[in-house]
Amino acid sequence: MECNVPSQRDAEWDQWYSANYSFVDKPAEATTQIMESLKDQIAVVTGASSGIGKAIALSLAAQGAEACLVARRRELLEDVAKQIHALGSRGHAFRGLGDRFQKDFGHVNVLVLCGGAIFHGPLEKASLADFDLMYRSNVRGHYFMIQIMLPLLRKSQGQIVFINSSAGLRSAAATGQFSATQHAFRSIADSLRDEVNADGIRVLSVYPGRTATPRIAKLFEKEGRAYQPDLLMQAEDVAEMVTHSLRLPRTAEVTDITIRPMQKSY
Repeated sequence: MECNVPSQRDAEWDQWYSANYSFVDKPAEATTQIMESLKDQIAVVTGASSGIGKAIALSLAAQGAEACLVARRRELLEDVAKQIHALGSRGHAFRGLGDRFQKDFGHVNVLVLCGGAIFHGPLEKASLADFDLMYRSNVRGHYFMIQIMLPLLRKSQGQIVFINSSAGLRSAAATGQFSATQHAFRSIADSLRDEVNADGIRVLSVYPGRTATPRIAKLFEKEGRAYQPDLLMQAEDVAEMVTHSLRLPRTAEVTDITIRPMQKSY
């Protein structure tokens, strides 16, 4: 079918354009209306003292969420809480979440499981003590957190984010121990999703490649490699992706996100 388009942008052209491409004229408003708001939602972020966990906590706070920060290093958490207050939101530092947390908050909208331990080495020589520590930090600790938080998440039909690793998708040489814990973490996420989707709870797994964080800086030092953070992915890149996914309308669920540094050769 032929369509005669006026040669000049006059009243006739405006009328034709509006009739044929009216959907183009309202992108921002339509998108804003269907994206969920995180304002005043309660978000629990583990591993929030640095790196990706910290970046996600700050990103959620920038969207108006009230952030409950969990990690071992209380002094670093207090600093993150101050940064959140500077954004005009509320932040709380916790080393653990017990009965008092459940009494004070009553429900949770977002649970972000981040952080943990990482060691590399060939299986023949890798330390069993390191393997035990990674299991406790990367698998058992997060599993326990899920059990504590699920009743609170059900009250709000909340969302759970597993910050995994590229090692949760494949196992390269000298990463067998760490990769085993991340594959277990992935299995927990996949199983949990099938269990809680019917309750209105969404579950997202994110698999970042190497990201410029203090943890990766230490790993590069141990490997004897020059650390060039500008060639790696940034923690804020992951945080932006997570926050956007959490705000998607409830007609959709993002289950897995794989994200890599642009510079693949480093």
